[in-house]
Amino acid sequence: MKKSFGARIKALFTIQRIDESFYEELEDLLIEGDLGAANAMELSDALRARVKQDKVKDPDVLQHLMKEILLPKIKHSTLDPSKGSPSVYLILGVNGVGKTTSIAKMAHRFMKQGNQVVLAAGDTFRAAAIDQLELHANRLKARIVKQKPNSDPASVLFDAIESAKAKGDQLVLADTAGRMHNKENLLRELQKIDKVIRTRGVGEPDYKKLLVIDATTGQNGISQAQMFHEAIGLDGVVLTKYDSAAKGGSLIQICDKLGIPITFVGVGESYDDLIDFDPDDFLDTLLGIVT
Repeated sequence: MKKSFGARIKALFTIQRIDESFYEELEDLLIEGDLGAANAMELSDALRARVKQDKVKDPDVLQHLMKEILLPKIKHSTLDPSKGSPSVYLILGVNGVGKTTSIAKMAHRFMKQGNQVVLAAGDTFRAAAIDQLELHANRLKARIVKQKPNSDPASVLFDAIESAKAKGDQLVLADTAGRMHNKENLLRELQKIDKVIRTRGVGEPDYKKLLVIDATTGQNGISQAQMFHEAIGLDGVVLTKYDSAAKGGSLIQICDKLGIPITFVGVGESYDDLIDFDPDDFLDTLLGIVT
């Protein structure tokens, strides 16, 4: 059975000698863990400097030094719908990342906190996406606003926001099309949705754009974050399919390079399996630190 990334990092950090071959192997592992070549070299150099500065002789200390170096690079945020005018969370992501399931988990979470939630079936490109969201809405006993397949997604959002205002709902969770667009089409469609949301009087801090990323996609997750961030400006990332085997280094690049915080992590299939992102726990898993 192949070792997890954290186990391999831990194995490297239990070596007897801190020499140049150690730093070379560390860089290779970090690149393999989706931190990218530039980040890997920067982290290796930072660790080398700390080892020299602190006169570290014990390899066991290295894991914790690495955590200290990485922690400032990780950004996280929490979400709290407004109790006044409706908040709108626009959920983005390519097909197959678990976007619709994540919306259902968020709905469950916020409803448990006492919020009235309405789901907006904005992925009108696929009839199956509308059906899937409606199935979750029925299970959760949440309201859903939908139109026919191939309707204008911005129109669905308009209806959902007006409905939320009329019913006194606190939160609109909006699905969006998950197909990979070319950049021009993506920009045009998302900007139209964005404009409709803003013209309905929804602004900061009530309007959040969240990207769902599959933890197993690695570098593709960074590309997706860059594309959506350029198109509409992201406020957070929701990570799905995350466990100890997932490398997760791409998150560090997303936080550090793009300045996008991580909000939630999906750790299972049930509606309750959506937890707040915890930088400490994440780095302990990434680096194989046993607490």
